[in-house]
Amino acid sequence: MDKVIETQLTAARLLDREDKILSWRTATRWISRFDIHDIATVALITGLVILALGTFRDYAISNDEGVQHHYGELIVAYYTSGFRNQSLFNFENLYLYGGLFDVASIALSHLIPIDPYDLRHILCALIGIGGIGAAAATARLIGGPRAAIITAITLSTCGTWYGAMFNHTKDIPFAAAMMGASFFLIRIARSLPSPRTLDITAFGLLTGAALGIRVLGLLLIIYAGMAIILYLPRTQLDRSRPRWWFVACSSFRLLPGLLLAYVVMVLAWPWAALAPLNPIRGLAEFSEFHYPIRTVLAGQVHDMANVPRLYVPIYVLVRTPLLTLFGAAFAILFAMLPVTIPGARRQHRRDIALILLMVTFPLVCQAALHGPAFTGLRHFLFIIPPLAILAGIGLDSALIALATCRRLVANSGFAVVSACLIWNAVTLVRLHPYEYLFYNSIVGGLEGASRRYDMDYWFGSMPEALGQLETFLRAAPADASQPGQIYSVAVCGGRHSFEKTVTLPQLHWDFRSSWEESDFFLAPTHMNCDEDLDGKVIATVERLGVIIAYVKDRRALIRPSEAATR
Repeated sequence: MDKVIETQLTAARLLDREDKILSWRTATRWISRFDIHDIATVALITGLVILALGTFRDYAISNDEGVQHHYGELIVAYYTSGFRNQSLFNFENLYLYGGLFDVASIALSHLIPIDPYDLRHILCALIGIGGIGAAAATARLIGGPRAAIITAITLSTCGTWYGAMFNHTKDIPFAAAMMGASFFLIRIARSLPSPRTLDITAFGLLTGAALGIRVLGLLLIIYAGMAIILYLPRTQLDRSRPRWWFVACSSFRLLPGLLLAYVVMVLAWPWAALAPLNPIRGLAEFSEFHYPIRTVLAGQVHDMANVPRLYVPIYVLVRTPLLTLFGAAFAILFAMLPVTIPGARRQHRRDIALILLMVTFPLVCQAALHGPAFTGLRHFLFIIPPLAILAGIGLDSALIALATCRRLVANSGFAVVSACLIWNAVTLVRLHPYEYLFYNSIVGGLEGASRRYDMDYWFGSMPEALGQLETFLRAAPADASQPGQIYSVAVCGGRHSFEKTVTLPQLHWDFRSSWEESDFFLAPTHMNCDEDLDGKVIATVERLGVIIAYVKDRRALIRPSEAATR
């Protein structure tokens, strides 16, 4: 009997082992159906989501988030009051913007019980990762799976994008919506004059989302018109259907998508619904903005209304990784080469031309119209994903061309691309959580850009500086013996970040009659703000060996007698 039982158990184990082997083989066959580069892209996106959820608290509240969050509350109040509460139309100049992101974050705050600013940062980061996914999908559509993964890595290791993903809660959602709409626009353009209904619907929703954040979403309508022209048939379809018929039919098929975009826009942007031409008026008002805001370019300080015409293009040139710039140049080069040359992209010329238009058209308009600008390329972040797409396509084309050479040459090319991407990633790790301070070697990196270009314009390093101040006070015996002492802290930055970060009850946001009477001073080196007040430097915030913020003790200056007793 024991032998029978043992035989049965052995058979069961063998059957179980065979089932596991069969399951493993089935899983392996299922995975093998997918391209390895597609699997890598999905793994990267998944990793980015995990990374964002683990690090979102490292990023400070930006100067704009307080007013943007309140604007979202006013939009909600406008609808819940039956349009009677119209205070949103008088709240600073926020009525000129859509509030889609702000309304969405407020709606989610009723479902997810966490700090509203933490929720904003999580939501913004996930949308930014969605923008990376949309860029990768677009690159795959044009250049294939390997171009997609190169694009995804390129954009993920671009400090200008990744560093803004958490607290640039207007610029990143807008850029991601623009990128998603651009993906569907290319799909539409390829199937003109009879695009798929699903593509038109998705294009309309994402265009509406972009317009529901910033009026510059109108660019997508221009891109749609240019797409119809770019994808005109090279020869007349037939005698009964001339080219003008193609244009008319394509425009008519796009009309439902544009109407859907308009509906989404007015829901997220109530002011746009008050008059049909309000979006155009809003665009005109933006071009005339004149605030007392200064910026710096190559060591020269400018008012935002009087920046050089090439201000934004120069910032794109110095804040984008060099590999991305070279890759984009390769994409343009290989698109112009004869189709017989390995890596040539003649069959995708129209796609690449449309992506190139998305990069250059806004820059040309900014330079030609000499519009206001400040904080570097923050308001032009939406051109970074298309630039990364060009880089992914161009680098993939270069690798294809090198593959026809000797193995040593091909392997060397792959190694160089890989090394550059790894170097960019390591640089961002060293900058964390101030990745948006990335500058390339054209200006000498962060060290060469310090005090010569825009730096930590939202004082994202304030929480770290404040933490160092609290550590200093806890370690000072004289301060520990006076727990009731209240100190005024002057900060060259936003109040929301300070109030959320501070833990010592002795430290209060500047409450003196003037800044000069404050006990401590926290300031970034951006625009030399750290030089506004003197004091003993007790701590600094540094990255890559460069000081980006100072903590100063001013008590010896404002109360010298007390300082002498200490």
